[in-house]
Amino acid sequence: MKQFIKNRKNQNIAVLVERAENPQGLVFVVHGMGDSKDSDHIKTFSKCFFDNNYNTVRFDATGSFGESDGEFEDANILTYYEDLEDVLSWSRSQDFYQEPFILCGHSLGATSSVFYAENNSSLVKAVFSASAVINAELSKKNYSLEELNNWEKTGWITEDWDGFKAKFKWSYMQAKEKFNLLKMVDKLTIPTFLIVGELDDNTPPKNQQILFDKLPGKKELHIIKNAPHTFKEKEHLEEVCKIMSEWIKNIN
Repeated sequence: MKQFIKNRKNQNIAVLVERAENPQGLVFVVHGMGDSKDSDHIKTFSKCFFDNNYNTVRFDATGSFGESDGEFEDANILTYYEDLEDVLSWSRSQDFYQEPFILCGHSLGATSSVFYAENNSSLVKAVFSASAVINAELSKKNYSLEELNNWEKTGWITEDWDGFKAKFKWSYMQAKEKFNLLKMVDKLTIPTFLIVGELDDNTPPKNQQILFDKLPGKKELHIIKNAPHTFKEKEHLEEVCKIMSEWIKNIN
């Protein structure tokens, strides 16, 4: 069931709810920057939960490549997080809603999921985090000092994403300052699953290891061999789903 709801800025958000026949729980699946609810890896994450009898909710963040409102250059971790909060708020009035729920996300979607769980641990059963952005400090290491200075001075930076010219405002980096996953990591005592591609140069395995080492609760970290930041190849998606399914069964 797909429908459009309004966020706090009166923008349309496309939400897709898939109901399991005998639901054992509820999961919200959050995509990353430049993706959508219908990206292959997001659909794979959702299907893994659905096949394990979870009701699933996935949505297009505003400013994404999906069906929701908003411009790409206005999106950042804050807008992603607020959209997640607004989808959760809407869900509470729906008959499929239940607590505690699971949060599952990729990249900025993973950051939003982990951050929400750190601040609302009583509402969240577990977190699945794929390639999370850990904090602004680690993100800045992806750029040279000259690039950062020029970005701040001009207010813009342009990156080539396989032919797509992705333009980011300086506010994109500034927003990350408010979402440091290490600051309240001691609150994340629920089961937490981290996964990352071996060849991820955006949120690399070493960054995920930093978060993993500080997690106080039941935790797992898996590195997908030869995979980049976003899992696209069939063999990578199959491996991810196999590992996910085992984890899901263990938390039920």
